[in-house]
Amino acid sequence: MAPYESDHATGTGPDEDPRSGRRKAARYVVPVAVVGVAAATIGLVPALAASGDPDLPEITAQQLIEKIAKSDVQQMSGTVKVSTDLGLPDLGALQNGMGSDRQGDGSSADPRTKLTELASGTHTLRVAADGPERQKVSLLERDAEYSLIHDGKDVWGYDSASNEVFHTTAQHSGEKGDKRGHQPSATPDDFAEEALKSVDDTTSVTVDGTTRIAGRDAYKLVIKPKQAGSTVRAVTIGVDAKTGLPLKFTLTPKSGGAAVLDAGFTKVSFAAPPASTFDFRPPKGAKVTEQKPGEEGEREHAPGLGEEFAPGGLKGADTIGEGWTTIAKFDTGAEGGPTSSQEGAVDGFLGSLGDQVSGDFGKGTVFSTRLVNALITDDGTVYAGAVTKDALVKAADADK
Repeated sequence: MAPYESDHATGTGPDEDPRSGRRKAARYVVPVAVVGVAAATIGLVPALAASGDPDLPEITAQQLIEKIAKSDVQQMSGTVKVSTDLGLPDLGALQNGMGSDRQGDGSSADPRTKLTELASGTHTLRVAADGPERQKVSLLERDAEYSLIHDGKDVWGYDSASNEVFHTTAQHSGEKGDKRGHQPSATPDDFAEEALKSVDDTTSVTVDGTTRIAGRDAYKLVIKPKQAGSTVRAVTIGVDAKTGLPLKFTLTPKSGGAAVLDAGFTKVSFAAPPASTFDFRPPKGAKVTEQKPGEEGEREHAPGLGEEFAPGGLKGADTIGEGWTTIAKFDTGAEGGPTSSQEGAVDGFLGSLGDQVSGDFGKGTVFSTRLVNALITDDGTVYAGAVTKDALVKAADADK
């Protein structure tokens, strides 16, 4: 595998326009409703630099969102630090323990399983992009490295710890509207895109001054729910003043303490990465798992975290409410939930981890994290969302 050329990812790297003749693809497909949102939602007070912060031209939230929407960064490389604290155990050790010892469960280099490690703890990523045809993300571990490379029609995953390789073919590589190719959603711009999709009249959006991120001048865009039942306090997006690319994303909970999700560039360059960055050949002796497009479990894009943290981001389920207090409802088909006295040892243990509640809906158990809460009723119905426990109980009562 080619070296990552991290020396090119500096905080003061030059800005370069996309190569002449390259087809431009909008970095963001922000809904028109977001760009044209009512003045009552978007703060019209321009950003003012505080003492010690960069002195940038004044800009309103409306203008800053438009700047993000028009951002067309085609080439970049850098280092991203991602910290996730949902109040859950670190999943990395469990995932590493499964490793290549899994039998009949695919390759340890499959991104759909490997990148679940980002759901907890602190991780360092190296990222690079050269248009919609080439991207690379490397997850740096203590004694190993996992890389996901998209090069034209090929998508490779390589786990150096197990010396396993995963390979598939991109079905829609480089097509119009394919804004991020096949790299995982784990960078500040991916998270920012999901958050901006949720901007509506249930949201307050303002600009909170300026800052420096990875050696670059940036504006701070702050998104806050107006609804009382949300567990989200605020989303803060650090936006590069020159390119409009989000450089940092921070989601803080109403409960206080550390951010639930904090992802930001520590180094970034907008120069074209060396072509060798995206070259990959399976190392000698590596176990290679081939997956044909369309096979069960195949996804158009590698998995990420962006959708999970977006308000109302639980897709494929019935929903109750709107905006930041959207609650997803689905039926597990299993009556007698964790609170049932007829459950076995496993379900009894799970029940002890939650809070028993009751209401017009009957009885159930609420399982809580620092952001997302879920109510499982004894009739097998699940209500989940980034809302408070009381909001879940009220929704379940109103649903009966």
